[in-house]
Amino acid sequence: MIYFDNSATTVPYPEALRTYQEVATKIFGNPSSLHQLGTSATRILEASRKQVAELIGKSADEIFFTSGGTEGDNWVIKGVAFEKEPYGNHIIVSDIEHPAVKESAKWLSEHGFEVSYAPVNEQGFVDVEALAGLLRPDTILVSVMAVNNEIGSIQPIQAISDLLVNEPTISFHVDAVQAIGKIPVSSYLTDRVDFATFSGHKFHAVRGVGFVYKKAGKKITPLLTGGGQEKDFRSTTENVAGIASMAKALRLVTDKEEFSLPKIAKMKKIIFDELAKYEDISIFSGEGEGFAPNILTFGIKGVRGEVIVHAFEEHQIYISTTSACSSKAGKPAGTLISMGVPTKLAQTAVRISLDDDNDMGQVEQFLTIFKQVYAKTQKVR
Repeated sequence: MIYFDNSATTVPYPEALRTYQEVATKIFGNPSSLHQLGTSATRILEASRKQVAELIGKSADEIFFTSGGTEGDNWVIKGVAFEKEPYGNHIIVSDIEHPAVKESAKWLSEHGFEVSYAPVNEQGFVDVEALAGLLRPDTILVSVMAVNNEIGSIQPIQAISDLLVNEPTISFHVDAVQAIGKIPVSSYLTDRVDFATFSGHKFHAVRGVGFVYKKAGKKITPLLTGGGQEKDFRSTTENVAGIASMAKALRLVTDKEEFSLPKIAKMKKIIFDELAKYEDISIFSGEGEGFAPNILTFGIKGVRGEVIVHAFEEHQIYISTTSACSSKAGKPAGTLISMGVPTKLAQTAVRISLDDDNDMGQVEQFLTIFKQVYAKTQKVR
């Protein structure tokens, strides 16, 4: 079995699973309880918070645990909008954001807010000048992802940070779900970024846990009210075992970056160079600087992406038709449409997303099977 769908989810590290099991079975108390099991759970919770903060270069009091990227995006987009509504009602998001951001913005547009969408160029990068032209006196929030989940384009977060440096009333949110462990944290957690969202299962933790970075002093309205956990910002009993597992996974993936990223980039280049030999293959992801080292999206002209996905599945090779959310909905990649790719061509797109768990042997096997799959498509076209 070859798993090349790591942008959809990753296999939990064995060490992260062991941490989860140990905490879940031995330190299972509610952190809000006053007895020893509760205080032990609190110690694990806060130690995990401190470790996560250190690994991304921030302070522990700026880390807030969530159930994952979707909750984090919803909280930041809606929570900032509600908090800053007295000062303005205009929000800007890029046109290639994950549905968790775009749907949150759409929901706000149905509840009295105005939403503008920053366009991207033909390569899938946000047009910073166009974004600048959208800024208004009543703009309260800008949200741009760090790495696009469908083609891997690394967004110009530093340039946008520079644009907003003299706009202190505008909050800047970065969806970093696809970035952590793939590009340097410093490239997207700039000093100007006020909020960032992360999801554990994208970097080998268990599912159902994530975190939000909230710059100290920045205000946001909570979505979940109740018992006052997470400093009154997210009321629900904390998933201590999941959080500890995530902290462990983040430590492991961070420690591996120096060696894993060049390896992943090399695997991507080998596949990229092979695909580039075919005249009727469109490669939508760039190779090298400007693109994440793990994501490669391409299409065989005239062949729908799901046909390719199932053809590889017959050989126990697992890839996807761009994002997991778009795949289930049966929609072409929204990023490609925003880039100006014709709908029929966008419908051919499939995404390979690599990880340190993969190796050169798997790449060679993939390319061998690809030749067989490609040959079959030529017979039925």
